[in-house]
Amino acid sequence: MKNYKILDMLRRGRTDLENHLIDGRVDGRVSRREFIQHGSLLGLSLPFLGSVGFAAGVGGMPSLARAQGTPGATIRVASSVPAAAIEPVSVADTGGLLMLQQVGEFLCLDGPDLVLRPMLAESWKPNDKGDVWTFKLRKGVKFHSGGQMKADDVVASIDRLADPKNSSNALSVFTGFLQKGATKKVDDYTVEFHLDAPNGNFPYMVSSDNYNAIIIPADYKGDFEKTFDGTGPFKLEKYTPKVGASFVRNDDYWGEKALPARTEFAFFADIQPMILALQGRQVDVINQLPVLAGVGLLSDPSVTILSLKSVSHQQVHMRTDMDPFKDPRVRRAIALSLDRNKLQKGLMRGRASLGNDSPFAAVYPSTDTSVPQRQQDLKQAKELMEAAGVGKGFKVTLTTERFLEIPEYAVLIQNAVKEIGINLELNILDQGAYYGDAVFGKSNWLDSVMGITDYGHRGVPNVYLSAPLKSEGTWNAAHFKSEHYDQLASSYIAALDLEAQKQTAGEIQRLLLQETPVIFGYFFDYLTATRSNVSGVEHTAMAQLYLDRASVI
Repeated sequence: MKNYKILDMLRRGRTDLENHLIDGRVDGRVSRREFIQHGSLLGLSLPFLGSVGFAAGVGGMPSLARAQGTPGATIRVASSVPAAAIEPVSVADTGGLLMLQQVGEFLCLDGPDLVLRPMLAESWKPNDKGDVWTFKLRKGVKFHSGGQMKADDVVASIDRLADPKNSSNALSVFTGFLQKGATKKVDDYTVEFHLDAPNGNFPYMVSSDNYNAIIIPADYKGDFEKTFDGTGPFKLEKYTPKVGASFVRNDDYWGEKALPARTEFAFFADIQPMILALQGRQVDVINQLPVLAGVGLLSDPSVTILSLKSVSHQQVHMRTDMDPFKDPRVRRAIALSLDRNKLQKGLMRGRASLGNDSPFAAVYPSTDTSVPQRQQDLKQAKELMEAAGVGKGFKVTLTTERFLEIPEYAVLIQNAVKEIGINLELNILDQGAYYGDAVFGKSNWLDSVMGITDYGHRGVPNVYLSAPLKSEGTWNAAHFKSEHYDQLASSYIAALDLEAQKQTAGEIQRLLLQETPVIFGYFFDYLTATRSNVSGVEHTAMAQLYLDRASVI
C-alpha cells in the first residue's frame, strides 16, 4: 500500500530528474533493481532509495549488513603475476590492479550488483545537463603516510589519469569526456568535474569500475611500488616483484577496521598451480577462476565458488570494409549459425548469460529486454548467404589469441559456419603477437579480417559502445562506420534519465542486430574460488578483491 504522505516528504528538495525516477518506481515502470542501480548512479543513498520503495509499497530497505567473522586471521590469495611495476597511472593487468586496490580506494565503489556505493566520496550529483558532476568528499580520511585526503589530492589524481602525456589506461574511459584541468576544487571537501559532453553514467568513470582511479597524494612523485601509499583498510608490509606481497591491518583507517590481521598474495604464472595450491591448503583464495581450467573445482565440497553475473565477453569482429564481410547479410548469417544455448551450457558450463550481438547485457538496467533474442537459424543463414551472392561459401581466416576459452570458442565457430558453406581457418596467436602495438596497421587484432578479442567487465556499457563500435573508435577492429549508430551511442551516453537510456538502448540493439559488425555470443560469469572455511570475501568482476571482512573458521 502506498503512503503518499511519506512519498511527498521524500520528494521535497529533489530535482526533476530524481523525482521522475521516483515516479517510475511508484508507477511500476521501473523495477526494484533498476531503481536502486540508477538511483545510486544519481547519488541517491541506499537508505533513501529503500525508504522510497517502502513508502511506494514495492519493497523495503536494501540491506547493507555483512556477516561479522572472527578477527585476526591471515588470508592467503593466489594471484596472477603483475605484468609491470605497480603504478596507478599505468597498471592495466589483473595482477597489478589487484595490488593497487589492496591499499588504494576510489571515490565510489561499483559493487557486485552494479550498485554504486560511497567510498572516498560521500555523495555526488549532476547538473541539469549532466556535463558537471559535483562530489562531496569524506572528511577524516588519512593516507598511510599520515596526510589528510582532501580535494587537492582528488584533482591531482584524476588529472594524472586524464593527461594524454601519461598514456594511462584510464584514457579509454576519459577521452572525449574529461580533460586534464577539468577537475576543479570547490573547497577542501568538494570537487566538480566539468565534462566535454554530457555523460549520464559519469560516476562509474571515477569508481572502482575505472581501476586506475584510486586517490593518492597530490605530491606523488612516481614511487608507488616503494610506498603503496593509499587510504585503504590495509597497508603494505612487503612487496617482492614476481613473487608476492603482504599487507597488514591499517589501524588508522577511516571506516570499520579490517578483520584480518594480515593478507598474503602469492603470484602464479598459470592457473593450474593455483588450483593445486588451493587443494593443498597453501592458499585460501584464487582471485579469478576460469570456467574451463577450473571445472574440477566447481563441484568440490572443500571449495566455495563465488559467482557474479558480469559483462565480460569475447567479441567476434568482422571487417565491414573488406570482403567477404562488406555485406551485412553475410555477417548476420554467421551470427545465425551459432547455437548460443550450447555455448552457454556446454562451453561455459552454464556459467554465462546469452549475448544478443550488442553490448547490452541483461544485467544492465538500461537494456531493452523486449528486443528478441537471436537464436540459431541455419535455414535463414543459408538464405542470407544466397541473397548476398556467396551461397557456395568462401574461405576466410579467423585470427585470435590464446587466452581463457577463446581457442575452444574459435573451434566451435569454425564448426558452426561449416554448416553454411564457410571454410574457416584458425590463426591462434599468443597475446603479445595478437595485440601487437594495438594501433591500426600494427596489430593482428585491429587489422584481421575476422577475430576474437577478450573484453573485461564494465559497470556501464559506455566503453563498449564507443571504443569498438563508433566510427572513430580506438578499438574498432570491425572498421564499422555508421553515422546513425554514432548519434545513437552519443545520445545514450548523454542521457541522465533511465527510461531515455532504455529507449535509445533498444534502438542501438536493433541496429546492431541488423548490421552485426560484432558478435556478442555470451557474457561469462566472474568466478572466485575460496576454501570452504573462508567467509566474508567480496569480489568484483573487475578482478578486485575486498578482504576487510574476511575470516577463517
